[in-house]
Amino acid sequence: MGDGARVGSGAVVTKDVKANSTVVGIPAREIQSI
Repeated sequence: MGDGARVGSGAVVTKDVKANSTVVGIPAREIQSI
């Protein structure tokens, strides 16, 4: 989990989440990166 990363409720994180990004879904997928 990078700084400022956001994970949607119910998301299943299986990989690293980049800083300042938003992930959602099963498995979690990036939908936004700042």
